[in-house]
Amino acid sequence: MTLASTTQLICFAVLSLTVVVGAFGVVLLPNIVYSAFLLGGVFLSVAGLYLLLNASFVAAAQVLVYVGAVNVLILFAIMLVNKREDLSDSSGLALRRVLSAGVCGGLFVLLTRVAVTTPWALPGPASIGEEATARIGEHLFSDYLLPFELASVLLLMAMIGAIVLARRDVFASDVITGEPADQGLIEKARTPLLTSKP
Repeated sequence: MTLASTTQLICFAVLSLTVVVGAFGVVLLPNIVYSAFLLGGVFLSVAGLYLLLNASFVAAAQVLVYVGAVNVLILFAIMLVNKREDLSDSSGLALRRVLSAGVCGGLFVLLTRVAVTTPWALPGPASIGEEATARIGEHLFSDYLLPFELASVLLLMAMIGAIVLARRDVFASDVITGEPADQGLIEKARTPLLTSKP
C-alpha cells in the first residue's frame, strides 16, 4: 500500500465518521442551533468526500449551495423567528420512539444489504478531469434545464417563506384603519416606531 492510498483511506474514514456522528447530532441534540451548526459540518464533510472522488465541481457546489445558502438560511430563520414554546410530553412517546427506531433500523439493514450484495464495477469510469465542469454546464442548460429552473424557484419560495416567518409587527395599531394590531407574532408589545405625532 502506497502513502497516497493510505492517506486517502484515512481521509475517507475520518470524513465518513464525521458525517455519521454529525448526522446523529443533528437528529438527537435538543438545541436546534447546535443541530444547525452540526448540519453545516455534515455538508462540509460530504463536500470532502466529493473531493476524494475527484468531483471538484460538485464539492464546490455542495459548499456554495448547501453550506453557504441552505444552512445559513436555516440559521437565520432559527435566530430571527426565535419562537420560545414550552414543549409538553406527547402521549405514546415510547411507542413512537420504538416505531421510529424500527423504521430507521430497517432502512439501515436494507442499505447495508444493497451495499454488500451489489456487484460494484471497480474501478469506476475514468475521470474526465478538467472537462467535467464544462460537461456539467452543458447538461444543466440543455438536458436538465427545466429541473434546474424548478429548483431555483423552489429555493426562492423557501426564502420568501423564511422572510414571512421572521417578519415582526412594529406598530401597536394599523396605520390605515387605526384598529389595534395583532401582537401575537412578536415577543412583547413595544412602542411604535413611526407613529409619533408632531
